Amino acid sequence: MLAAETKRAGAEVAHAPSEDSNRSWKKIVEQVEPFLQAVGNQLIQQVNDFDPKIAPYAQYALNGNGKHLRPTLVALSANSIGKISSAHVTAAVIIEMVHLATLVHDDVMDEAQIRRGKPTLAATWGNEIAVLFGDCLFAQALKLAASFPTPEVCRAVAMATNTVCTGEILQTQHRRNFELSRREYFRVIEMKTAELFTLSCDLAAFLGEAGPEHRQALREFGAAFGTAYQVYDDCVDLFGTESEAGKSLGTDLAKGKLTWPVLLAWERADAGDRERLEHLIQNWQPNHLRAVNELLAKYETFEPSLEVVEKYLDQARRALNTLPKGAGRTDLFNLADFLAQQIETLAVCV
Repeated sequence: MLAAETKRAGAEVAHAPSEDSNRSWKKIVEQVEPFLQAVGNQLIQQVNDFDPKIAPYAQYALNGNGKHLRPTLVALSANSIGKISSAHVTAAVIIEMVHLATLVHDDVMDEAQIRRGKPTLAATWGNEIAVLFGDCLFAQALKLAASFPTPEVCRAVAMATNTVCTGEILQTQHRRNFELSRREYFRVIEMKTAELFTLSCDLAAFLGEAGPEHRQALREFGAAFGTAYQVYDDCVDLFGTESEAGKSLGTDLAKGKLTWPVLLAWERADAGDRERLEHLIQNWQPNHLRAVNELLAKYETFEPSLEVVEKYLDQARRALNTLPKGAGRTDLFNLADFLAQQIETLAVCV
C-alpha cells in the first residue's frame, strides 16, 4: 500500500517543499551567494577552454540548474575557519567539474534520460559523445588544479577522483549481489559520493590555512554529510517522484544497483519474497518498480533507511563541535538541518 500511494498521493507534495524548507536553503546560501555566483560564472568561462566544436556540450553540462551543493560546502567550510578567497572559488569550480563528469558517465551507464529536470547529455548527443566529454571534464578539472602554486591541490583532486571512480567500479562489480554486506555497501557510497564532499571541506580548510584539528573536523563533517546525502538520494529514487529528484527514477534498480532500502528488504524477507525480489531486479522491467516498492513497504524499510540518514547527520554535527563558534559553524549546522528537513518532507509524502 505504501508503494502504491507514494507515486500518486505523494506526487503533489514531494516536488513542493514547505516554505520553511525553502527559507532554510535560502538562509544557508544567502551569505555565500556572491561566491556561488562567482563559481557559476567561472564554470561558464571554462567553456572557452574547450575546442569550439565541442563547446555546445560544455555549455550544456556546465550551465546546469543544480544546487551547487559541493561549492556551497567549500564556501561554508571556508567561512567556518576564516575567510573566503578567490582560491576557494577555483577549488569549487574544480570539484564541480569532477562531479559533473561523474554525472555524465553515470547517465551513460544507467541509460538515464533526465538529469536536473532536463534531458541528459547522453540522451541529447549519444553515449559516445557523453563518455568522451566526461573524460574532457575530468581532464579540464585536473588542468585547473595544476594551476595552483602548490601541487597539494592537484594531488588531492587526483586522489579524490581516483577514489570516486574506484567506488563506481566496486558498485558495478556488486550489481545484483543481494548478499552485499552492510560494511561494503557503505564503503562504496563513502567512496563514490562522500569523497567529493570530503574534498570540498578539506580543500576549503587547506586553502584557508586551517590547523590540523580543524581540517580533520571539516573532513569528518564532509564524509558523514556526504554519506547521509547519498542514502537520502537512494530513498528518493525509490520513494520519491521524478519532479522531486530531478532525474529518472528506478535507474539504479534497472542496472542492478542495490541501494540500502532494497538490501534491507532482502535481509528481512522470507525465502519466498527474497526469491521474488531477486527475480524482479534480475529480470527488470519499468513496471517492476511498483512491485519492488510493495516489498519495501511490507518489510518496513522506509523508516529504518531514514534513521541511517539521521545517524550520519548526527555524526556530521558532532564533528563540527571542534570548530570555533561563530556564524560559519552555525551555517554548517543549518546545512545538516536542511537535509533533515528534506527527510521529513519525504516522510510526509510517503
